[in-house]
Amino acid sequence: MLHRRHFVCSAGLLLPAFGARAALNETDAASGIRTALERGAVAAVGLLGKPDGFLGNPLVRIELPGYLKDGAKLLKATGQGKRVDELLTAMNRAAEAAMPEAKSLLVGAVKNMSVEDGLKILRGGDDAATQFFADKTREPLGQKFLPIVGRATQKVKLADKYNAVAGKAAGMGLIRSEDANIQQYVTGKALDGLYLMIGEEEKKIRRDPVGTGSAILKKVFGAL
Repeated sequence: MLHRRHFVCSAGLLLPAFGARAALNETDAASGIRTALERGAVAAVGLLGKPDGFLGNPLVRIELPGYLKDGAKLLKATGQGKRVDELLTAMNRAAEAAMPEAKSLLVGAVKNMSVEDGLKILRGGDDAATQFFADKTREPLGQKFLPIVGRATQKVKLADKYNAVAGKAAGMGLIRSEDANIQQYVTGKALDGLYLMIGEEEKKIRRDPVGTGSAILKKVFGAL
């Protein structure tokens, strides 16, 4: 015999469940979200913070911005492709080197997350966790990433030339002003890539909570 479906309404959140025992309360919901976010964050950092984490992943691989990318094609056509490749490799290696710095801040954001934040993420779309992390950690992570990226890109002589050429391009409106400095550009792209991969991990958990092997994730996301 099929059990009658019930609904638990908590803080504006409508949560379906089968039978009273499966009812999902705010505490369970917040706990499940914290578990999901921590798993997603740690997995994303692990994927990106290794050789070819950025360079070998087309979803997050850092390319030259706009006008400079077109200029790079011209350089390659004139036999200077090796120099362009060195710069692109250095940019992506810099992002990979910065990733381990993200773990403690991301996990800290999860542990300090309020029940209200958790319910908002649960109600939100596939990018709700990404937005949470971006709001809470983008600025402090940028401060941590920037010196690491700076040291890594400075090893390539083209980095200074990038800044000189990009500065002129930005002055003519050919690229965004925030992309005119290679250190800031790579830092921003590294953060974009991190939040994108966290979002990808969140989607996996939402699609297959049972496959995570976590009872709380199964209860929270399996009830939706």
